[in-house]
Amino acid sequence: MTTTVAIVQQPPALLDLDESLRRATTHVAEAARAGADLVVFPETWLTCYPAWVFGLAGWRDAEARHWHARLLEQSPVLDPGGDDALAPVRAVAREHGVTVVLGLNERAAPSSGSLYNSLVTIGPDGGTLNVHRKLTPTHTERIVWAAGDGAGLRVVDTPAGRLGSLVCWEHFHPLARHALHAQHEEIHVAAWPDMPESHVIAARSYALEGRCFVVSAGLVLSTDDVPADLLAAYRAGVGPDAPENGRLFTGGSSVVGPDGAWIVEPVHGEARLITATLDLGRRYEEALDLDVAGHYGRPDVFTLTVDRTRRGSGVGFTP
Repeated sequence: MTTTVAIVQQPPALLDLDESLRRATTHVAEAARAGADLVVFPETWLTCYPAWVFGLAGWRDAEARHWHARLLEQSPVLDPGGDDALAPVRAVAREHGVTVVLGLNERAAPSSGSLYNSLVTIGPDGGTLNVHRKLTPTHTERIVWAAGDGAGLRVVDTPAGRLGSLVCWEHFHPLARHALHAQHEEIHVAAWPDMPESHVIAARSYALEGRCFVVSAGLVLSTDDVPADLLAAYRAGVGPDAPENGRLFTGGSSVVGPDGAWIVEPVHGEARLITATLDLGRRYEEALDLDVAGHYGRPDVFTLTVDRTRRGSGVGFTP
């Protein structure tokens, strides 16, 4: 069986939910016309990776409070029945019969002050197949996102293949990795804001360990994409090497095969759709040598249990 994947390495509309949804539907339709069965977006593409939090971590920082309120306002609440702000994306997925994995800031409830760093998997019928909330936000990210839960540590069947996903530094969490390996992923979606060498190593290692394809979606964003009143704080959050003008995030999206070799090497500095056609049979060829949750496992020695209770308040996806 072959499946075609498309990575949307295109800039988001920061803090603008309506424009983000319009862009998302355009990109999904374009990917479908290019033959994609699976369309993947980067981490919190909807409605932005809040890089400013790394530079605005002071207690009761007025600017940080301002941008947090704006982010809450522009972040959707997910409804288990699919009657939510993502209706345009659901409609385009249904129209073209594609599966979509979308990174987003998920608001816990309409009046909640809490956000999750989430990945929603939308099936070709427009319905929600899974919502994964990042288990542990990294470093200063904990100011903006609540800790997720195990409810979304699931691999789901789609016409594109058996699909699982993790966000950024979750790929350094061995138990989270194994929870998905044990469900026999064929395609793993790895969502990132950027792709330094450490993230590249993590993506290739995951593919080699899990004997699966890894589709990494990295964010591309330039200073021109950031609202003028946010730019100084955003640049400071990106770090001391952030340019005055130009790319703040350079993409780096890639596709790795189940042997750890590149199918598509990291693509930097380009805002475009990145596609690849995968032969899922390769996953099973590589399993001859290593199947960490099968013949290479030791269930007599190691036991892993996962609490898949959906935690937190508000409306959320209940598997």
